[in-house]
Amino acid sequence: MEILDGKKISNQIKEEITVEVAQMKERGEKVPHLAAVLVGNDGASLTYVGSKVRSCKKIGFESTLIHLPEETTEEDLLKQVHQLNNDPAIDGYIVQLPLPKHIDEEKVLMAVDPDKDVDGFHPTNFGKMALDMETFISATPFGIMELLKRYNVDTEGKHTVVIGRSHIVGRPISILMSQKGKPGNSTVTLAHSRTQNLKELTLQADIVISALGVPRFLKADMVKEGVTIIDVGITRVADDTKEKGYYITGDVDFDNVSKKASFITPVPGGVGPMTIAMLLKNTLLARERHNN
Repeated sequence: MEILDGKKISNQIKEEITVEVAQMKERGEKVPHLAAVLVGNDGASLTYVGSKVRSCKKIGFESTLIHLPEETTEEDLLKQVHQLNNDPAIDGYIVQLPLPKHIDEEKVLMAVDPDKDVDGFHPTNFGKMALDMETFISATPFGIMELLKRYNVDTEGKHTVVIGRSHIVGRPISILMSQKGKPGNSTVTLAHSRTQNLKELTLQADIVISALGVPRFLKADMVKEGVTIIDVGITRVADDTKEKGYYITGDVDFDNVSKKASFITPVPGGVGPMTIAMLLKNTLLARERHNN
């Protein structure tokens, strides 16, 4: 059993980007600039955005954090989005989700310039990804593909079962895994909450990608020997015995499933760190796109 170490690979990617940025600075060129818009004070969002800002600083990117109050109106947020669209200094930006209930997320994401949409959420970018065209791929699916690639996990002709059909992870990864390429070329089954014979499907799977958000949902009796497991789930489970009052776990019963797996991602330290690394990679691509 081999651990797919997202922390290690994300650090490698960051080191590669750091070298590229240093070379840009030597040539007197503009370095990539990533902006993040955060509305309100959601704890997980604050942590995530803070991590992005620190990563930018570490690799030599410029970064801007626009932190707006919870009561910001949809109109004001859209004004901010249009400002970022028209600011030549900003190569790419993200609007951190979830947004407060009174704001229409879809309307805001639709307003983002697809050429600056480094999250890869805009329908233009999703459509290009589905058609195998050059575009920004959502950071989490992009990170999964990069992990499989760097660990030389064989996906060709394999049966991949994806659990979860979200627009951010499940649906895009199901498309990417079926496309021509390496990794890719696998036969994909997309399962979800209405799938009736899930255990039957996961027992056939060579690769299981779980993006469900249900703690320890995937048990050892649901997978076969030699399976590759990608655990995208990340849930805080309350636990008074822990210093923080909770522990982090994934969708997979790691202790038992790992005994049968040939490759498996841990939680934390698997897919999570890859998401930030690929967001930085997308920002680098955005800067190249704007310079050309």
